[in-house]
Amino acid sequence: MKNNVNIQRRKLIKLAGTGVAATAAVATFPGLLNATTMRVGSHPTVDFNPDVEISLTGEVKYVQIYEGPQTRVWKVIGKVLKGDKNALANDDRSYLAPTIRLHKGQKVRIYLKNELPSATILHWHGLHVPSKMDGNPMYAIDNGETFVYEFEILNRAGTYWYHAHTHGLTAKHVYSGLAGFFIVSDDDEQALKLPRGEFDLPLVIQDRNFDPQNQLKYSGNMMQRMHGFLGDQILVNGQPDFELPVATRAYRMRLLNGSNSRIYKLAWDDGTPIKVIATDGGLLEQAETLPYLTLAPAERREIWVDFSDKKIGSELTLRSLEFVSSGMGMMGGRRGMMGGGMRGGRGGMMGGQSHAGEDFAVLKVRVNKKAATNDVLPKRLSKIKPLRLADSANPQAPRRISLFMRHMSALLNGRSYKMNDIREDEIMPLNTLQLMEFDNGFHGMGGMGMMGMPHPMHLHGEQFQVVKREARSKSGREYSSLSEGFLDKGWKDTVLVMPGEKVTILKPFNDFTGIFMYHCHNLEHEDMGMMRDLLVK
Repeated sequence: MKNNVNIQRRKLIKLAGTGVAATAAVATFPGLLNATTMRVGSHPTVDFNPDVEISLTGEVKYVQIYEGPQTRVWKVIGKVLKGDKNALANDDRSYLAPTIRLHKGQKVRIYLKNELPSATILHWHGLHVPSKMDGNPMYAIDNGETFVYEFEILNRAGTYWYHAHTHGLTAKHVYSGLAGFFIVSDDDEQALKLPRGEFDLPLVIQDRNFDPQNQLKYSGNMMQRMHGFLGDQILVNGQPDFELPVATRAYRMRLLNGSNSRIYKLAWDDGTPIKVIATDGGLLEQAETLPYLTLAPAERREIWVDFSDKKIGSELTLRSLEFVSSGMGMMGGRRGMMGGGMRGGRGGMMGGQSHAGEDFAVLKVRVNKKAATNDVLPKRLSKIKPLRLADSANPQAPRRISLFMRHMSALLNGRSYKMNDIREDEIMPLNTLQLMEFDNGFHGMGGMGMMGMPHPMHLHGEQFQVVKREARSKSGREYSSLSEGFLDKGWKDTVLVMPGEKVTILKPFNDFTGIFMYHCHNLEHEDMGMMRDLLVK
């Protein structure tokens, strides 16, 4: 199936044969022509000796989500070819891609084979890898082709993930199933007495719509693209009405917002505070206690949950609480959220719509057995070296990225995505620390123009640290209804920028030259063009 990615690639092939123009392209985008002429990722590197070798194949499959007809999905099937067999775990009950588990310092080779009816490519979200291994849309492979990834795990222990990243089709591909966990461990983390094995639970939260035959519904109309897709059913690890049996002991829950656009305001229904031990880029220095979690698309939080004081048979529900969402729209569907919670079976929904800020149940925990343990949350979890403004290359001149939603467009600094359109202000010197700010209408323009909406901003490559948040009105209802759940400490790769807000970060650009993307992780906004490339050189 030919799409806009293939059209762009054909344009680049033509460009390669146009003399002066081709020379200019090479100078501006080193390695870009390799994608089409030298076939980046087309074969293993002779001098790369992997500790673990994995095959991943994207296929059309049918899985049982509800009673009745099976659901057609796009599923990744994995196999360990070399190394520890526990490095990968398939889940045949779910549409999700396999969970990959590796250790810092390991070298991995991954063969991605495309047996899907569309070009595709996978991005290793949050991982610090060479640009050609990062899953840039320019490297999308067609049906029947294979891309070979090779990289060393440089990240500290943390909950990362991977997902499709095909230009213009990312939202539909991720929605269809092309996403999974990528969990990294390291020696420091393993020295801590944190819950392991069956007590260490990766949980991805997603929303979906289904038709009467249990098939996924995704319209992609203009209203959905502008607001972002909102499903009327919540699935956890690919399963609806998710229930988790637990023992009377502590658990480590790794929460990933894998939804296309939905923001969650997560809280326990009995008012128990949430103890957060890690964010996008791994463990915090010490646990942080919050009344609820604000979790934007692509963000991760690891939480410590202790059920040791609960009685056998007791239940606890993790809910997404109501919040103000004036700019986040509503989407229709069939099964739905009704009366403040998920309605099981074949029921409809109130008014036939699912609103971004409504209250509903996410998952239920049921205590079903005793455990003779004495779990203690470590007072010190890790050591994080803070990035310093004084060490940045531009302490007095932050690189501003203005977020625009207007005239049916989603733009960054007034620009839409193009594969060969890196501007001067998008070139980053190698091995520098850059002060950057995302402006979502803080200066009275951009996101506050025609449509003020929240934007979860993601930068590929090395993780960053948040310096500060500034809002035009701290008492604004939309901001204040979510602000107590913000957690900007530690290492991050995605940060939510609310309407009328400016978020300032310090972002390292170390080790690797080449092209790295930055974009809104509301996937409908990304596909509309709210995505750009940075060139590190």
